[in-house]
Amino acid sequence: MNRIKLVLEEKGIKQTWLAEKLHKSYNMVNSYVANRRQPSVEVLYQIAEILEVSVKDLLEERGNANE
Repeated sequence: MNRIKLVLEEKGIKQTWLAEKLHKSYNMVNSYVANRRQPSVEVLYQIAEILEVSVKDLLEERGNANE
């Protein structure tokens, strides 16, 4: 699971903008955001760079006590 959707919302960034910056289709980015598909490590680093966050900020911690 990733936190891309949360980071986009926090920054007020649209999925269409991210898709443009990644040179990927909106549908592909939407599948990342909806956690239907996980981006490759390379793409995850690209997303982090574009959004100006660390890769760690895009990853959800497992074993959260709130689960």
